[in-house]
Amino acid sequence: MRKSLITTAVLVALAAPTLVFAEDAAPAAPAAPALMQGMNFPLANNPNPLSVDAGPLGKVYISGALSGIGLTQSNSVDHVQLGADTMKQKSQYADISNAQVILQKVDGLVQFYAQGGSYSLPTIGNGYVRSTKITHQEYGNIPVAYIKLVPTDNFSIQAGKLPTLIGTEYAFTFQNTNIERGLIWNVENVISRGVQANLTLGSLALSGAVTDGFYTKDYGYITGLATYTINDSNAITIAAGGNPSGTKTNDIDSRYGVTANQANSQQYNLYYKNVTGAWTFQPIVQYTKVNKDVKDGTDSGHTWGGSLIVNYDFNENYSLAARGEYIKESGSANFLTYSANGSKAYTFTLTPTYRQKAFFARADLSYVKVDSGDAGLLFGTKGNDDTQARALGEIGFLF
Repeated sequence: MRKSLITTAVLVALAAPTLVFAEDAAPAAPAAPALMQGMNFPLANNPNPLSVDAGPLGKVYISGALSGIGLTQSNSVDHVQLGADTMKQKSQYADISNAQVILQKVDGLVQFYAQGGSYSLPTIGNGYVRSTKITHQEYGNIPVAYIKLVPTDNFSIQAGKLPTLIGTEYAFTFQNTNIERGLIWNVENVISRGVQANLTLGSLALSGAVTDGFYTKDYGYITGLATYTINDSNAITIAAGGNPSGTKTNDIDSRYGVTANQANSQQYNLYYKNVTGAWTFQPIVQYTKVNKDVKDGTDSGHTWGGSLIVNYDFNENYSLAARGEYIKESGSANFLTYSANGSKAYTFTLTPTYRQKAFFARADLSYVKVDSGDAGLLFGTKGNDDTQARALGEIGFLF
C-alpha cells in the first residue's frame, strides 16, 4: 500500500518534534491520531496506539519502539573516545538499538511529547558505542521531551528538548530509512534544548527555533526551516542554523563529545522529496562552515556534502533502500576526524526491509572510503586503513 502523500506528510510534521517533509506515515483510519514523532520511509508510526484517559490531561497515547541490533565490521578502530571515556572497539556487537516508550497528547491547546528509554546511535564511518554508554553520555534516558501550545490549526509553539530542524535523517534508528545514519548527519546537531515555533501558510510550512544548538550551555543558536509542497508528489525544503554571537569554549560540555568547531558551525541544507508510485527519492545538498576565532577556540574550515536516499516498495511488506553520500572537508576544523587538514569520504548503504503490522526486520550493508586522510586517524587498529565495510541487522516492533 502506498504511504501518504507529501501534502499530508508536511501537515502532520507541524505536530512533529522537527518539521521536515520526511514524515511518511502509513494511511490510518479517520479516528487515528496524528502522532508527533518524525518517521522516514519505509517504516511508519503505529496508526492505532494504546491510549488512556488521563483525567484532566485528556487522552494520552502510548507508543514506542523495541529493537535489537547485530553488527560486524572490517577494519575496526582500536578505540572510540567519547568525552573523557575511552572505549575499546570490537569487530562484532550485539546490542539494544531501541527500548523506548513515548507518551504524547496530540489534541487541544496544550499538548506534550515525552520519549524515554535506551538507544544506540550507529553511524557509518564512526566507531560503535553500546546503548548503555551512549544513552548516558549523549541525551540521557529522556532524549526528547517538550510542551506544545497549539492556539490555532496552523500555528504552534513548543519548548523543551527538541530534535533539530537540520537534515533529513532523524536521531533514532527506527525513525530512519537506513539503520546507520550517514556522515552528513554526523556533522549536524541532533537534539537541542530551547523553543520552536511552527506555522503553515497553504503549501508553505515554516519553523524557527532558538536553542542551545549542539547541546551546549549557550542558548543563542538560531535555526530555521521552510518546506514548500509543490504538489502531491514533490516538495522542497531549505534549512539553516548557526549562533550569531558564537559559543564560548566554557559553554561546551566535553562529556557529549562536541567540539568548539561543531558548536560554532553554520549549517545550510537544501533538500527535495519525490514520491512516484513505488519509488521515493530524497536528495540533499549540505554546506557547513566555521570561522577561526581564538576566544571561541575554533579553527577555520568548511564541508560540502551531498546525499541521495532512494527507496522502492515491492509491496506492503518488502522494500529496498539505498543511500549514497559524498562529503569533502577543507581547512583545519576537523569535522570528519579523518585528517587535521581536511579530507573527503564516500559512503554507500543498502537496506532491505521487511515489515508486517508492528513488526520489522532489516539489514544494512555499508561501505565507506576516505581520501586524503591522515595515517593514524583512519580505520583499523593502527588507524592506517582507508576503508570500512559493515553488515548490520535490526529486528523489532513499533507499538
